[in-house]
Order: sequence, then structure tokens, then C-alpha cells
Amino acid sequence: MKRVITYGTYDLLHYGHINLLRRARELGDYLIVVLSTDEFNWNMKGKKCYFSYEKRKQMLEAIRYVDLVVPEENWEQKNTDVVKYQADVFVMGDDWKGKFDFLKDKCEVVYLPRTPEISTTEIKASLGGLK
Repeated sequence: MKRVITYGTYDLLHYGHINLLRRARELGDYLIVVLSTDEFNWNMKGKKCYFSYEKRKQMLEAIRYVDLVVPEENWEQKNTDVVKYQADVFVMGDDWKGKFDFLKDKCEVVYLPRTPEISTTEIKASLGGLK
């Protein structure tokens, strides 16, 4: 079984997220989504989520491409997650290109193109400037 792992906040879930998850799942047989917790988003990224971690997790678990959702609590856990979940492929959007190449000795690293016309940042801005 080929395992794929990806990370994100997935707040205000939209079709760009679905495209990324679909394409990530096409790279293997089992997709693990490591979902940023509310505390990690606020304390480390300075982002406030519209939906709670539990609601975002529920939505991701309802998507047919996603097999497992686990929490992301710090930046450093990517190294251990790849080993812990026996990931063969690490996937991120291409806006992170090159930032996770340090994982190439553990698994294949793939940066997928983002869906250009949609982003959570743009949605939040249009709804009144939520950060």
C-alpha cells in the first residue's frame, strides 16, 4: 500500500482544497491529512480559524479521498509523522515549493499546483477581513 501524507488548515473548505486532496490521493492508496489544531494556528501561525479543529476534521473525514485525519501541533512533527505513518509520498501545494525537500531522504516529496482562482485568504478577505 502506498501512503500519502499532506498538511493544512482547511478552514472554509472549498473546491481548491478538494482538488488538492483528490490529486494527492491519486499518488497513492491511502491519504493521511495532518490538520493544524486551533492552538497551533493561533500560537504559531497567527491565524484564527472560522471553524474549530473538530468541525474541520469532521468535514475532511467526510471526503472520500481522505482516509485518516490527525492533528498538527507543531512545525517539527513532519519528520516524525512521515516515519510514524509510514508515508511514501509527502504532498504540499506548490506555494511551499522547496520548503520540505529535507524530507526527501525519507519519502518522495511532491508539490502540487494550487487551484489559481480560489484561496481561503481571498474568501476571508471578501467576508470582512478575517485574518
